[in-house]
Amino acid sequence: MKTVTCEPLFAPESVELKFLPEGPYPINDSTFSWVSIQHGGNSKVGGLNVFDFKSKSNKTYLLPGRPGFAFPTSDPVKFVAGCEREVGLFNIETMAWEVLCAGIDSDCDGTIINDAVLYQNSIVFGTKDLEFKTKKASLYLFRMSDRKLIKLAGGQICSNGKIITSDDAGKLRLLDIDTPTQQVASYDLDLAAGKITNRRVIINCKDQPGFPDGMTISPDGQSVFISFYNPDFAPYGQTRQFSLADGSVIASFQTPGAPQNTCPQICKLDGKVYLVITTAIEHMSPDRQLKSPASGNLFIAPLDYAEGIACPHLQLSQ
Repeated sequence: MKTVTCEPLFAPESVELKFLPEGPYPINDSTFSWVSIQHGGNSKVGGLNVFDFKSKSNKTYLLPGRPGFAFPTSDPVKFVAGCEREVGLFNIETMAWEVLCAGIDSDCDGTIINDAVLYQNSIVFGTKDLEFKTKKASLYLFRMSDRKLIKLAGGQICSNGKIITSDDAGKLRLLDIDTPTQQVASYDLDLAAGKITNRRVIINCKDQPGFPDGMTISPDGQSVFISFYNPDFAPYGQTRQFSLADGSVIASFQTPGAPQNTCPQICKLDGKVYLVITTAIEHMSPDRQLKSPASGNLFIAPLDYAEGIACPHLQLSQ
């Protein structure tokens, strides 16, 4: 197994931004967005962040709640985001929030929107049980074409990393992590019908260093990168690269002083391909934070790929 030591990219000045960073996503060749899901253990506020790779500066926009995901759109001042139990458009100039769909998880209490993937102008996203113990979270499809929300599956606890791939015949496959199971499941996905079928486990993470959280695919489509949230003390955190052919570990990307990796993303910045990793201080005692001083930072490592991955923007109708 190859081992790569990642470098710190950005250290947020506030503990609010260090609490639970996730979801880095490229906007262009010099900027990417990320979400600060929750600004403290008792907070019900989070933010959309835009990081400038050239100046190494970050700008935060407070959202009307706790975001699970955010993606850029065809309008440069608007992002689509999942916030609490709504999916909406957030304008970074006016700070306006336009609801696209509401009433998510209306059949239960104690859940909010979590991780997502954008594909063909549709968003597949999950929710999470805030107590992290009851199978009441769900997996959803939101189609921008008809503004339709479809429940794909229930019975999850913390629906996390997601990838959608397509084979040569155009058949779609959804890769999905429900964190407590410590597995990556694969489903056949039909966006038009709004259905997932044929669940099978393709990667078992039970012997890995923590719980699988965020996930992204390699540029060649042959492997996935999974960030592991380690709730115990460790000198470094790990985001591991797994082969999709046999589930074996190819490489470990280590984040010194930050054991709680939350989400990886491949970004092409200034013409080079990098792995960007978010980490968190969530649930860390003051003593553990002292022992893990880089927790809450964003990390980066160069990758040996000529091109990045497809990271579309949501196309808004005119």
